[in-house]
Amino acid sequence: MAATVKQHVQLALSLPPRLRTFLARYPPASILPAGADPETHKTPYQEESPNPFMPTKHPITGKWHNPKYSLRRQAELVKLAQEHGVEELLPFTRKLNEEKLRKRVELGLRVKGTGVGEKVKGHKHERTLVAKMEKRREAMLAMPDIIREWKKVGKRNWTKFPK
Repeated sequence: MAATVKQHVQLALSLPPRLRTFLARYPPASILPAGADPETHKTPYQEESPNPFMPTKHPITGKWHNPKYSLRRQAELVKLAQEHGVEELLPFTRKLNEEKLRKRVELGLRVKGTGVGEKVKGHKHERTLVAKMEKRREAMLAMPDIIREWKKVGKRNWTKFPK
C-alpha cells in the first residue's frame, strides 16, 4: 500500500507544473482518497465549475459563462497529458483523442468527392488531363505512319492534321 502511494506521488511530481496544477484544482474521482464521496470532497474550483472545459449556466440569471479553459489551453493540456500518459484523468472535452475519433467515425471524412461513387471536381485541366494524354499517346503511336504518308504525298498536297 505504501509503495503504491509513493509511486503515485512520484508520478505526480514528474508531471509538468501546468498539468500538476490543473489536477490539483480539478482532481478526478479516481484519485480521491479511498472512501471519499466525490460530491462532498470537492475543491473550491470544482464547486465553482465542475468541468472547467465546458460552458456553465448561471443558476440565477441563466446567462452562459465561457469555460475556464479556452479551446487552445484545453488542447495544450490534453497534449501534455498524452505525453505523460494521464489523459484519462482529465474531465470531458472535445479535444480528447477518444472524442475526436468518435466524431470522425460519426461524421466521416467530410470532403466532397471522397464518398462512394463520387469524384472531386478539380480544375478543368485536371479533369481533361487523362483524355488529353490518351489522345496524345495514340497520336505518337500513329506518328510513323503519318510521317511515311507525308513523305509520300508531299508538303503541298498534305490535307490531314497536323498542317
